[in-house]
Amino acid sequence: MSFRIYLVEDDNNLNLVLTSYLEKEGWKVSAFLTGEEAKKAINDPPDLWILDIMLPDINGYQLIQEIKLVSPNVPVIFISARDQDIDRVVGLELGSDDYLPKPFLPRELVIRTRNLLERVYGTDSQIQEIPPYSIDSGSRTVKLKDDILDLTSKEFDLLVYFVENQGLALSREQILNSIWGEDYFGTDRVVDDLVRRLRKKMPKLNLETIYGYGYRMIKS
Repeated sequence: MSFRIYLVEDDNNLNLVLTSYLEKEGWKVSAFLTGEEAKKAINDPPDLWILDIMLPDINGYQLIQEIKLVSPNVPVIFISARDQDIDRVVGLELGSDDYLPKPFLPRELVIRTRNLLERVYGTDSQIQEIPPYSIDSGSRTVKLKDDILDLTSKEFDLLVYFVENQGLALSREQILNSIWGEDYFGTDRVVDDLVRRLRKKMPKLNLETIYGYGYRMIKS
C-alpha cells in the first residue's frame, strides 16, 4: 500500500536523507523545512506525520495541536534532539504515537514508520513462500528464517515481478517497463544492476540469466 507521509524537519541535509529513505519504501513523501510551510498542508491530511519538535518558526508541539484539530486520528512520530524524557511525555500528552531521539539511523525511522502504519491501518498481507524466503506483500518485507532482509522498494518490486512470472523468460525491456514504467528514459543496464543487488541480498534465489535477452526465475 502506498501511504502519504508528511515530513517536517528544518535541517535541509537530514530532510533530504530521510525523504530518500522513506521514498525507497514506496511511500509518497512531502517534505517541509518550517512549521509554517507544513501548516498550509494540514487541511489535506496525509496518512502519517513525522514532526521535528525544534523548528525555526513554530515548534512541533504547536503544530501537532493544529493537526489534531483537523485530523484527530492521524498518527504522528516526533523526532527531537532535546531532552527526550520531557519531549516523549509531552508528545504523548498531545497525541503523538511514537518518539525518536536524535541522533538516529534513518533505517530506524523507516522501521518505526512501517510498524506504526501497520498498527494503525493494518496490512493486506499475502505471504508467499519461495524457499528459503518468505515474502509478505502487505508489509513489503522478505524474511530468511527470523531475519528481515533489507531490500529497497525497487528490489522488492523486482522480486515480486519475478515471483509472479516464475518460469517465464523476461526480457530486460519487459522488466524495465514493469519496474520503472514505460516513460523511463535511460539504459536497460539498470535492470542488470538491480538484479545484481537482488542476487547479492538473496543468494539462494533461483534466478537464471538468459544471455542477450534477460532473466527467468525457476519455479520452486
